[in-house]
Amino acid sequence: MDWMQFLRAFLVGGAFCLVGQLLIDLTKLTPARILTGYVVAGVILGAVGLYEPLAKWAGAGATVPLTGFGNLLARGVREAVAQRGVLGAFTGGFTAAAGGICAAIFFGILVATIFKSKEKY
Repeated sequence: MDWMQFLRAFLVGGAFCLVGQLLIDLTKLTPARILTGYVVAGVILGAVGLYEPLAKWAGAGATVPLTGFGNLLARGVREAVAQRGVLGAFTGGFTAAAGGICAAIFFGILVATIFKSKEKY
């Protein structure tokens, strides 16, 4: 592994975090709206072809954050539309992200069964 790859991933991922923190500190946006905005930004940047070069350059710094999830959805829809037509617009995102969604559900259930939730005061 090249140490520059780690540096690029750190800088790009850190920049995403910095923007999110600034949005939390300087605006009245809720964290949920900011996270949704990141996914939508990834979809838009992926749809217009700008996210893929960033992901190739930054590696995990661009593919792991929520913008990478949005890009994955856009890519899945684009490929499914090319194969199945209009129906692919409805199924492509789910097909592309199925592994990540299933893992999130599985580990969420696993953690929920192992640990006991408490009320926050």
